[in-house]
Amino acid sequence: MKRAFVLVLAALLVVTAMAGSAFCAEAKVTLKLSNVTSQSAIDAGVVFKKVAEEASGGSLTVNLFDSNQLGDDRVVIEGTIFGDIDIAVSSTSPMANIFPDFFLFDSPYLFLNTEHAYAGLDGPVGQAILKNMEKKGLKGLGFWENGFRNFTNSKVAVKVPADVKGMKIRTMENDIHLAAWRALGANPTPMAFTELFTALQQGTVDGEENPLGIIDGNKFQEVQKYISLTQHVYTPYILCMNPDKYNSLSAAQKAAIDKAAKESTEYQRNRSQELEKQILAKCEKTNVVTYLSAGEKKAWQDVVKNANIFDLVKKKLENPSYLDELLK
Repeated sequence: MKRAFVLVLAALLVVTAMAGSAFCAEAKVTLKLSNVTSQSAIDAGVVFKKVAEEASGGSLTVNLFDSNQLGDDRVVIEGTIFGDIDIAVSSTSPMANIFPDFFLFDSPYLFLNTEHAYAGLDGPVGQAILKNMEKKGLKGLGFWENGFRNFTNSKVAVKVPADVKGMKIRTMENDIHLAAWRALGANPTPMAFTELFTALQQGTVDGEENPLGIIDGNKFQEVQKYISLTQHVYTPYILCMNPDKYNSLSAAQKAAIDKAAKESTEYQRNRSQELEKQILAKCEKTNVVTYLSAGEKKAWQDVVKNANIFDLVKKKLENPSYLDELLK
């Protein structure tokens, strides 16, 4: 009887230990990540998935939905706020109506080069913006790169502000962009993006402005002879997450998400720069590509400043001091 009692007790201890082990194991969590159409972002999404899953010891699974499969930026951001999507990548421009401080990134010549941009995004102002997002339903994980907007046209190799005088330029329906192009002497014309290639081809508008990846991806260089690296507006992508989902994770899983955000951000920016160089090398064979010096960009910035465009931006921001800090 004693022997039987010992065997039963041993069996109970084994079962208890197994139950305790199962209880302590990380709960399996599957996350849905909605991504944009940019190749550098798509590639970075793969890095995010790999790092998050490995760093969590396999307790996290990240399912990728690239190329706006789950909807455009506005739909995806709303879905992430409501919790239908766990993690999202979006350009900042469509988010500005929810997060007014994102109007900051519509400021022309706020940054004069990539180093300026990264310093702003990774410094106190950029990090404060990420933190403030949580008050309105999103956890900011980092800034990826959409890129500098550049100018293409069918008339002249644009280098100085006077070169765009009188040109009919397609722009977004954006008060800041419209005011800036008017100040530069152009005739800005808001138009649906889907209509742009045909408008350029038929000469309805003389030019347009977009990041190189968008220009190349939509083959605008085929109907625009001149590409000028005006780099007049720097637009980031925002990598963000539903805060309730993030807070529901274990400490180890949160650390894995943070690690994935950091490493994918570094990768995406490098990949973005690499792809831009490839696009420029291709365009230089078929188009007239004009590079602007720092001094020449400053001339454009001075026109914008003298036209009080930055004051217009400030009126739209919740924290106007952010613009002053970045301009310093």
